[in-house]
Amino acid sequence: MKTIINDGGREASGFKGKAGDCVTRSIAIVTGLPYAKIYSDLSDGCVNQRIGKRGKRKNNASNGVNVNRKWFKEYMDKLGFKFVATMGIGTGCKVHLRDGELPMGRLIVSVSKHYTAVIDGVVHDTFDPTRGGNRCVYGYWIKI
Repeated sequence: MKTIINDGGREASGFKGKAGDCVTRSIAIVTGLPYAKIYSDLSDGCVNQRIGKRGKRKNNASNGVNVNRKWFKEYMDKLGFKFVATMGIGTGCKVHLRDGELPMGRLIVSVSKHYTAVIDGVVHDTFDPTRGGNRCVYGYWIKI
């Protein structure tokens, strides 16, 4: 699978250095919305989310976003995306990050500990996350 190095507009928005912002970058790349807008929206969600028994509140989206929270799913719905699971408990890996295994279109793909953007079969990320085509896809967000 071909990979194009793309920071989703992070540097152009004035952000410096590295961060755990793969969710923000992927959404910005796939939607075409400004990185700063997505970052702000996700930071608001992180700050306002309910704290669980073991959780800590994050004050911005630079160190990751909990994509399993209700507010995140509502945010993706608002952007017009739905989640398609490609793996279930006990099913094993059926879809990999390789040519021909994902549908064409603009996808935000969930892989182990990472989100990446895939546009018409081409990965857009700050590095090659495919692991030589062996990386398992847990699911993806697709525009409805």
